[in-house]
Amino acid sequence: MKADSRRNRVLSVITCAIALSSLAIFAGCRVNRPANDHAATQTLYTVAGSDPRTFNPILITDASSGQLTGDLFEALIQTNPVTTLPEPRLAEKWDIAPDNKTITFHLHHDVKWFDGQPVTARDVLFTLDVIYDPKVPNSIRPAITIDKKRIEAEAPDDYTVVMHLPKPFAPLLYSIGITVMPAHLLEAEWKAGNYNHMWGINTAPDKLVGNGAYQMTHYTQGQVVNYVRNDGFWMKDENGGQLPRLHAQNVTIVPDQNAEYLRYLSGQIDIYSPRPEEVFPLQQKQKELGIQVDKIGVDTGSLFFSFNRNPRHFVNNGVTNPKLTWFTDLKFLQAMAHMIDKKSIIDLVYHGLAESAVADISPENKIFSNPNLKDYDYDPKLAADILESAGYHLVNGVRTDPKGNRLEFDLTTNAGNHERDQMCTIFKQDLESLGIKVNYRPLEFTTLVDRLDSSFDWDCILMGFTGGIEPNDGQNFYRSSGNLHIWNPNQPTPATPWEAEIDTLLDQGASEMDMSKRPQYYWRIQQILHDQLPILETVRQQRYASWKNSLKNYQPKVWGTYHPEWMEFKAD
Repeated sequence: MKADSRRNRVLSVITCAIALSSLAIFAGCRVNRPANDHAATQTLYTVAGSDPRTFNPILITDASSGQLTGDLFEALIQTNPVTTLPEPRLAEKWDIAPDNKTITFHLHHDVKWFDGQPVTARDVLFTLDVIYDPKVPNSIRPAITIDKKRIEAEAPDDYTVVMHLPKPFAPLLYSIGITVMPAHLLEAEWKAGNYNHMWGINTAPDKLVGNGAYQMTHYTQGQVVNYVRNDGFWMKDENGGQLPRLHAQNVTIVPDQNAEYLRYLSGQIDIYSPRPEEVFPLQQKQKELGIQVDKIGVDTGSLFFSFNRNPRHFVNNGVTNPKLTWFTDLKFLQAMAHMIDKKSIIDLVYHGLAESAVADISPENKIFSNPNLKDYDYDPKLAADILESAGYHLVNGVRTDPKGNRLEFDLTTNAGNHERDQMCTIFKQDLESLGIKVNYRPLEFTTLVDRLDSSFDWDCILMGFTGGIEPNDGQNFYRSSGNLHIWNPNQPTPATPWEAEIDTLLDQGASEMDMSKRPQYYWRIQQILHDQLPILETVRQQRYASWKNSLKNYQPKVWGTYHPEWMEFKAD
C-alpha cells in the first residue's frame, strides 16, 4: 500500500503539471501561428524524435533512420495499409510459378535514379547480394533466408527479375519489399569491402542518390532535415498529374515530446501523434486550432521490459556476473512480470487510452495474434512469494540472491519519452517495495541503440518495437541468430531449447502455404515468449492522429499512411 500511495502522489504531481501546462498553453495562445501559406508553398512540416544513425537503408535498425530515408528510396513492392495486401511499387506486376518456388518480377520501365540513370534489374540483384553478404550487418537478411539459404536471382533482361527459392516460402510477398539500391554507384564500393561505410550521416545530401518521391537537400545534426520533391518521380495521379503533390518537406529533430506538442499547438508542424493526455484537449479545440483528431486503432507494435541475457557482456575472464544468473532465472522473471502494474499504467500514464498487452503480436493483426494467452496479474505478494521460494530472501529490507548478492540493476529507456519515463518510475517504485534496488536513468536514443546492438552494456530496458502484418518479417527479433534478438543477439547456435524451438517454428511457419494452418506456428511462438519471458509485455496505446484541416488526402492508418503521394494543402 505504501508503494501504491507514493506512486500515486508522484504521478499525480506529474499528471497535474502536464494538464495545467496544456491548459495554460490553450488559454494563453490564440493560436499564434507563424505566417506560412501552405497552399502556395506545399511544404509539409513534421518532426523526428532523434537524429538518424545512417542514411543507408540496408544498414538501418532504428525508426528515425527509417523515417528520414523512407521517401528517398522505392521498394520492389509494398503493403497496402488499408487492405494489408502486397501491391506493386518498382515492380508493376509479378508471376508465381505453379510450384511456388519461382517468382518473376516485371519492373517499371520509367523509373530513374536522381542522377538520371535508369533503375534496372541489375540494381535489384545488387541489393540482394548486399543483403546476403555476411559482412554487411542488416535486419533484412533473416526475413528472406529460407532453410539457411539465400534466394537466387537472375535478370533475363533489364526490367525482369526471376527469383528462385529453395522451397515454397509463404511470406515472400511481404518480406521481399526490399529498398532497392543503385548498383552503378555502390557496387564497386561493396566489392572493395567498403559498403558499411557508405552513406553515413556525414554524407552530403546531394550524394544520396535515390529513386523516391523526395530528395534530401540539407541535414544539420540535432536540428533539421529538408527535402524537395523529385520532379522525375515515376508515379502519376489518375489524371496523369505530377506526384507527389507536396513540393517539399521540413523535418525538425525534436527529441522531447513536450517540445513537439508545443510546436503543434503553435502551428509549427502540420501532423502530430498525440499522447493520451493530449487527445481530449485537442478534441475540444479542433475548431479553434483548425485541426482534426481521429482514432486510428491500437498500437501494432510491442512495448516491453527486457532483461539482458547476453553472456558476452556478463562473463569476463571466466567470471560470471550474478546478474546473468538472475536474468536467466525463470522464477525471477515471473516475479518481475507480476510486478508490472498495467492498470496503473493505463490509468495514470495513458489516461485510460490503452489496453493490457499479453501477446507479442498486436490484436490489430487479426490472423496472427494469439488470443488465448493469460496475462500475468499485478500481484506484489505473489511476486514476493516466488522470489522467496527461489532463494531471493528479504533481510532488513534488502533482497538478496541465494549467494548473498544484493538484487540491484540498472533500468533505462529512451530519454524524452514521457510515457516510458512514467512507466519506468512505476516499475522502479514497485520493485523497491520488494527490496530490489533499481537505478533508473534514461538515455539519448542513439546511445541506447548503441548499447543494444554494439556494447551490450545494459541490464533492463523498456523498449518498443514496431509490428508488421507478416510475422516472419520479425525474424531478426524472434530468431536466435537475429541482430535484434535483444536479450541475447547474434547467437551462433540457440542458447536455450526454447529458442531452438522458436527457430524451428519460424521455418515451419514460413514453409506452410495453407493460410489456414500458418497461424498455429506463430501462436506457439507467442506462447513460448509469454512463458519464458525474454520480454515482459506492458500495454498497447490506443493510437490517434491529428493534422491541420488544410492538409488534404492525409489518411493515417495503424499500418501506415495510405498513398502519402496524394497529400496536398488547400487554402484555409
